[in-house]
Amino acid sequence: MRWIYPLLANRNVLMLLLVVNIVGTVYGYYWYGWQLKETPAKFLLFVPDSPTASLFFVFVLLAFIMGKNWPLIESLAIVTLFKYGIWAVVMNILVYFVQGELDFVGYMLIFSHFAMAVQGVLYAPFYRIKWWHLILTAIWTLHNDVIDYVFFMLPSYHMLDKYIPQIGYFTFWLSVCSLGITYYLCLRPSRFQLKIK
Repeated sequence: MRWIYPLLANRNVLMLLLVVNIVGTVYGYYWYGWQLKETPAKFLLFVPDSPTASLFFVFVLLAFIMGKNWPLIESLAIVTLFKYGIWAVVMNILVYFVQGELDFVGYMLIFSHFAMAVQGVLYAPFYRIKWWHLILTAIWTLHNDVIDYVFFMLPSYHMLDKYIPQIGYFTFWLSVCSLGITYYLCLRPSRFQLKIK
């Protein structure tokens, strides 16, 4: 598996991923546009989960291209990319089982969000996350769950409304899992580390 790391560190690959993530982030905020218009101002920061996750990664990639590390942003990126990437995959699969079909957009969301989760994890050896970065990320992530499932600011999938309690429970444990994966990949003493040259 380590053969892939020189490729990931290649400047052309970083530039390509930067462009892809910028486009995906812009599209993501556009996709949330109608919901953001109905969202109270105090919750706006916490509604567009996936594009905010990819925006974090845009800054991670910019730092890498400049030969730097921004560990807090790296921590926010890996946790939110994995969490919301997997969340969207599961939600769209659930839509398929509830409706009996899934349109092109649904399949596109499954593919793009799975790719989000994968890219966040693949770059883990390049991150320089410390405990305090992960603690702040945990506060952000769990606070976001409260905003979504206590104040009901979660992404809108109307066909899944009757499953909101189950989705909220799943999301909480997905947050815990995402934080655990970040600890395992980035903080345990025997972790594998690389540097962008």
